[in-house]
Amino acid sequence: MRRRPASSRPINRRRLGALALGLVGLSVILLEALRATHRRPHLYLSNGSVDAPAVLDARFTRALELATGMRIDPGNRVSLLLNGDGTYPPLWRDLADARRTITMQMYYALPGRVSDTLARILCDRAGHGVEVRLLLDAFGSAGMPRSWRSAMSQCGVEVALLRGLEWFTIHSASERSHVRAVVVDGRIGYTGGFGLADYWLGDGHHRDQWRETNIRFEGPAVEALQAAFAAAWRESTGEWLVGETFFPIDAAPVPFDSAGVAAGVLFAQPTMGTTSAEEYLTFAILGARSRLYITNSYFVPNADFRRMLTDAAERGVDVRVLTVGPLTDVKTPWLAGRSYYESLRAHGVRVYEYQPAMMHAKAIVVDGRWSTVGSMNFDNHSLALNDESNLVVFDSAFGSKMDSVFFDDLRFAKEMTPSALAARSIWQRALEAGAAMLSRIL
Repeated sequence: MRRRPASSRPINRRRLGALALGLVGLSVILLEALRATHRRPHLYLSNGSVDAPAVLDARFTRALELATGMRIDPGNRVSLLLNGDGTYPPLWRDLADARRTITMQMYYALPGRVSDTLARILCDRAGHGVEVRLLLDAFGSAGMPRSWRSAMSQCGVEVALLRGLEWFTIHSASERSHVRAVVVDGRIGYTGGFGLADYWLGDGHHRDQWRETNIRFEGPAVEALQAAFAAAWRESTGEWLVGETFFPIDAAPVPFDSAGVAAGVLFAQPTMGTTSAEEYLTFAILGARSRLYITNSYFVPNADFRRMLTDAAERGVDVRVLTVGPLTDVKTPWLAGRSYYESLRAHGVRVYEYQPAMMHAKAIVVDGRWSTVGSMNFDNHSLALNDESNLVVFDSAFGSKMDSVFFDDLRFAKEMTPSALAARSIWQRALEAGAAMLSRIL
């Protein structure tokens, strides 16, 4: 049999389809990479002066609300919770005392004592008629077996995954919900950086016990945290959580012996322009007049934020940053952040690396009055792509506690002095420079 000329052979449709699908997939990946790494709008143009109101200025709060969409109300009661030892005992008690509702959103989850304790408490409450809803980020909780979720569903807990990873969601795979939100009976809220994994247990001073800062609060701010959960729950399930069951009308303000403190929830989400997370950090840095203390696990500030920090230091603000050390769980952000230490130090910004364990806290205190505790990291992924939850507190007594915690942590940290920076090997510097090239996707 004579072979047909090549030009007349039938087209292999299966191969052609696979090629077309591959090209489409590659295009989507490239477009997503461009979207995730494109240059953000300039947040700040230095002209040698500070135009933003100081954090102690009465105009600061209103300006911050307008810029971020956050609402700050008086009448809140807040408690600072350090590490697993300070976080899980009160959390377990509050969950076990729930009478009407529990709503809980977590980014990270792994099998272990923490997740088993949570499952036992949630199942118990569901068995007593409490409406319990648990929302897990599909990426952050990928390590949890399906059987764990199924067991809770069988005992009456409503469990859902947020933003499942499918071929048709690849274009938005980098947009995760990094939120930590727990609301009990619409009256008690928790947020911070904690998750459902056993390395959050302990005192934060030992190698396998992560250093974490979280916060428990009551008052008007709880309603905003519940609204953040409700938005994510609706996205995942289509169910609207409304009405007095989840938003009790007598929950805010809580009747305190004193007036409580001014506080609000910053629920940051991605947007086409400058995000509310970026706006908040800009206001906090520009509003500092005497001291600015930043604790953050993934400290990879872009050029705008580096300039803001150095300008603050040069105008006389005591700017200090406490970040992760060699025991980090992810090396690339640590290396990328290190590449900026010398230039920051040259302009007066002091940087410290926590030594005993993984430093996972995300906290800021400005002039001893403005404080932030939450899930927001100081990198592009957190500021531009993730959903984040943070409680912002305006109170001198709470700010004083935050200052004290910061300086206590410095006892376990190594300052990156000029001599320490000069001691880095050529190989170490090369790794840092390479990691810095990836900073837009970190």
